[in-house]
Amino acid sequence: MAVLADNQVTTRAMYRVKTAGTKLNRDEMAALEKHCRDCNTTPGELIRRLILTEITTDLEESLPEPELTEIVGVRLMLTNLLRPLVTGQKLTPEMFDGVMAEVKKRKRAVAIEARQEAERL
Repeated sequence: MAVLADNQVTTRAMYRVKTAGTKLNRDEMAALEKHCRDCNTTPGELIRRLILTEITTDLEESLPEPELTEIVGVRLMLTNLLRPLVTGQKLTPEMFDGVMAEVKKRKRAVAIEARQEAERL
């Protein structure tokens, strides 16, 4: 006889089923336990929160800020629309739509490049 029904097994499988751990020396473990008592949490929950915070921070840092993305989009738009006008070319509605579509596709990638460049300086 099964302890859990199939639907219960499937439901539980979506929850915490893997372990991520580390080894600590006695002093580190004592400090962790004291900190957890002070925060009214368990070491497992504290470590889980720290891991999830770190992952979330990494994901957020890899994306450019929306303001930077929009500024880069405006810059790309101006650059690509003004060049034909300055050189005397006629700007057709199809060309305009093409520029706008290209800017929309590329602005985030260019913003990421711009932020990485600024971080290197």
